[in-house]
Amino acid sequence: MTSYRPVNAVLRGLDVLLATNRLKGRATVGEIHRHTGLDKATIVRMLETLAHAGLTVRNEETRTYEVTGKALLLSVGYDRHRAVSAIVTPIMEEFQDEIGWPSDVAIFDTDAMLLVETSRKAGPMMLNRHPGYRAPILATSLGQVYLAFSPIEEREAVLAREAENSDPWNDIARDPVAAEKFFDDIRKRGYAVMHPDYSRIEYRHTMTSVGVPIMAVGEVFASINVLYLKKALTPEQAVRTMLKPLQATAKKISEELARRSHK
Repeated sequence: MTSYRPVNAVLRGLDVLLATNRLKGRATVGEIHRHTGLDKATIVRMLETLAHAGLTVRNEETRTYEVTGKALLLSVGYDRHRAVSAIVTPIMEEFQDEIGWPSDVAIFDTDAMLLVETSRKAGPMMLNRHPGYRAPILATSLGQVYLAFSPIEEREAVLAREAENSDPWNDIARDPVAAEKFFDDIRKRGYAVMHPDYSRIEYRHTMTSVGVPIMAVGEVFASINVLYLKKALTPEQAVRTMLKPLQATAKKISEELARRSHK
């Protein structure tokens, strides 16, 4: 329980800072507005405040904003993902060589899925994701499949929190009956898919994903996805050709994590 009501101005400032970081290289006021829903005057005010604090800087030529090196201080001391990254990297590279599409591995981190490793190569800005990126839980196949296999108490706590967030993929969190069926369906088929609105906002409808859990001793530890172009594969084709290799890769990661933990 908190003692005071949240300071809305601070929350808005953090939303703008997070969006600026996610939109690396293309964080215009318009793009930040599209990602946060905040009005543009508020966004400009927050960006100027963040710049005054040394956390953002404006590129006058492109009229875009970027986070500065000072923002790295916010992550000092957080390195839990590095140990997992060292284990999964060679397995993910082998998986990409097999199927030809990139993938991400993420762990649950309070209110998002934290990418610990990705096999995405350098390419269009909207495809760039780096370890440390925080993906929305109910928007992504990574988050959906993690929640589906997580303990019910953890899932209910996440849903209660996400119900307060107006992003379209959080609608399911405001309908307990629909949410129960949604996650039951994911458990039955063994995978989740990216929310269509997230595909629209983040990838302009060009990309989607399939995600499966990484289990350890009967409990979900993390999740892994595979991303693909919508014009290249239908959802049915993607599941038919990639689900078994994806599940095999998840099992391989689980076994390697178990082996390392017993050394």
